[in-house]
Amino acid sequence: MEDFIPFFAIAMVFSIPIIAIWLGHRKEVMKLQIQATAEKAAQYAASNQELEDRVRVLERIVTDKGYDVATQIEALRDQRRVEERVDKVSERSLG
Repeated sequence: MEDFIPFFAIAMVFSIPIIAIWLGHRKEVMKLQIQATAEKAAQYAASNQELEDRVRVLERIVTDKGYDVATQIEALRDQRRVEERVDKVSERSLG
């Protein structure tokens, strides 16, 4: 057993700096992960703000008179499509 004491002493002398270097590396990796997470959170917050702004605009359009105009325009387009189809059917039956 006494023969192993110098071996353990030498192992401890070399392992302590290795462990210190490894812990320093882990600390740096964690700092980088925290920074990346913070950047992603900021990007999500900005994206969320953009979506909220777009929803506000859509709510304003729906509750505004402009929505009625857009609905009327779409109704006229649909009516024109129906009239075009009726004209085609009439041409086929006459032709």
